[in-house]
Amino acid sequence: MPQGDTAHPGPGEIHRRCVESYAQVLEGRLEDALNLIDPEVVDHRGGTQGDHRGREAWRRKWEQMSAGSAFHDVSATIEQNVVSGDTSVNRYTIRGTSTDSGRRYEVLGLDMVRVRDGRIVEHWALLDEDAMRDQLARPPRRS
Repeated sequence: MPQGDTAHPGPGEIHRRCVESYAQVLEGRLEDALNLIDPEVVDHRGGTQGDHRGREAWRRKWEQMSAGSAFHDVSATIEQNVVSGDTSVNRYTIRGTSTDSGRRYEVLGLDMVRVRDGRIVEHWALLDEDAMRDQLARPPRRS
């Protein structure tokens, strides 16, 4: 999206709104967040899942995340954002608590989105799953 286009929020703002909606998504409240997603979005999942295409695939991903969520008190803090043209990259910290064990986690993630007409049309993400697994596997620290 050109820098001078004021018809829609820029990619950094759309990206921020999506990240900040994470807790709502885990509670099963998807509609506001889905309004940020283009109907033809490509979510580059990688691994054995491959790419997910379309807003309905994104909805299913979020529904699976929210159904009987294993975590509560989840928050995401954007530590750094870089915008170039129609692309926004966030380095963020996700924190939460395991519902089963009560153990807390705090892990870093990176994601990148491409935005067109105020909606996310492409997404890539990396989360430090090893750190999350390690933090959830060890007993909580005693105060």
